[in-house]
Amino acid sequence: MLASFGISRRSMLEMTAFGGVVLAGGLRGALAQPSPAKRIEKLAPELDAIIATSEPIRVLAEGYGGDQGQAEGPVWWKEGGYLLFSDINGNRRIKYTPGQGATMFKEGTNRANGLTRDSQGRLVICEAEAQRVTRLEADGSVTVIANNYQGKRLGRPNDVIVKSDGSIYFTDPGGGASGLPWEVSGPGTYRVSADLGSVMLLADDLLVPNGLAFSPDETVLYIDDTRRGHIRAFDLLPNGSLAKQTDRTFADLRGPEPGVPDGMKVDTAGNVYCGGSGGLWIMDKTGKKLGRIIHGGMNTTNIAFGGDDWKTLYFTSRNFLGSVNVKIAGVPVSARKN
Repeated sequence: MLASFGISRRSMLEMTAFGGVVLAGGLRGALAQPSPAKRIEKLAPELDAIIATSEPIRVLAEGYGGDQGQAEGPVWWKEGGYLLFSDINGNRRIKYTPGQGATMFKEGTNRANGLTRDSQGRLVICEAEAQRVTRLEADGSVTVIANNYQGKRLGRPNDVIVKSDGSIYFTDPGGGASGLPWEVSGPGTYRVSADLGSVMLLADDLLVPNGLAFSPDETVLYIDDTRRGHIRAFDLLPNGSLAKQTDRTFADLRGPEPGVPDGMKVDTAGNVYCGGSGGLWIMDKTGKKLGRIIHGGMNTTNIAFGGDDWKTLYFTSRNFLGSVNVKIAGVPVSARKN
């Protein structure tokens, strides 16, 4: 069946493990469906305070992705006025500058996936092929944040965020989809201390842990479980670990249309933005579904707020970068300190 659709087994496995159409209605049905018309779908009146239904949805750059991975990991570089994102298949990092378009930023990224910045504005990277999380220093050198847990090599780090205290949280869905060696016991969500001295396994019961985000006050951690099609929420303890008794399903984003929970971001009012069936969902801090940004892509792989006022919502789909303007600023990532 894969050959008849011109899709390799590797591509099929990656879509299954990391947010592809297989989990959302079937590969055959997804490929047979025409792309839906772009629109903002209002599900609750509260959406009006967040985004206008008349807001245009723009495709900014396209032609990315492929068998070894999709467009991913957008992060806004405020002091430069541009966005960086990963082209996993192309093994490169792309720079998008508003008004100028997309250009090559770096070739040879170890098929990097998720990107973010730490409290000093340094780039933090999930290097999928090298099976590690790294930090790019101001002098261009690379610091390894994590490449193992208790001496066992990680599988394929996927997404990463940094808390205001400097600790780093990342997901590792495993190496099985890409055929890489996988020594850790299973998929996991991890925390690395700010001094990089300790690595803590926070959760190992998500089938495919993927995107993750903090609430604006950093008291709640949201984690996507792509395979189950939902977002989990945990209260955080003072030491940065999860209060396991608070584990709850924040939102179920399954449906008949292509798309699964993948990357995720939160705005300053606590609204949560995440890919799911049929597009990019917007939920309030209780998990109530307020609306959908239907952008026409097969999946929403990741999201970033940017622009001078942090009110441009950038998103990657499997093969393109898009954007839409919103009314509430996103939680900003740090810029480099002088």
